[in-house]
Amino acid sequence: MDISVVKYSGEDTGRKVTLSKEIFGIEPNDHAIYLDVKQYLANQRQGTHKSKERAEVSGSTRKIKRQKGTGTARAGSIKSPVFRGGGRVFGPTPRDYSFKLNKKLKELARRSALTYKAIDKSIAIVEDFSLEAPKTKDYLKMLNALSLGDKKTLLVLADNNKNVVLSGRNVQNTKVVTADSLNTYDVLNADNLILSESSVEKIDNLLKK
Repeated sequence: MDISVVKYSGEDTGRKVTLSKEIFGIEPNDHAIYLDVKQYLANQRQGTHKSKERAEVSGSTRKIKRQKGTGTARAGSIKSPVFRGGGRVFGPTPRDYSFKLNKKLKELARRSALTYKAIDKSIAIVEDFSLEAPKTKDYLKMLNALSLGDKKTLLVLADNNKNVVLSGRNVQNTKVVTADSLNTYDVLNADNLILSESSVEKIDNLLKK
């Protein structure tokens, strides 16, 4: 697939970039995508949730009523889960939600996600650019020039560019990442993918078999 390269201002450069079929034209694997997205979201969880069980809540250890003759069930502690203010039964405890996935499966998931974007024709390629200073206004000008001002976008750079990252940080529904930190969730979560010209080659080197 050939895609025209446009300038930061939205003008056509007259050049085209060919997207590799090994990355942007494979048979998508939906299950690999599911597992990779599931792992990404699991890794975002802090796992610090905690509730107190009956041994941890404050309260007297005195037996609250006599064993027999009350006409009601036995009760040995005010901290029992059946009473208001008692402990919780099988409540959440701190845990690690992360799990391992094979490297090849994660690469397959990323290639599948990129293929879906190529099929949907939701990829734009921008000539390499840099900003003299962090300015949100300049970043918005680029999005508007590409007719993507009202879309959820993901800009992929070849290398970290501090001014571009800071310029896009405060823009709603947009994210700036480098090619080596590209992940399946971010690709699928964006309506449109914006690749810098040099990032295409870097993605090829990272994801080609």
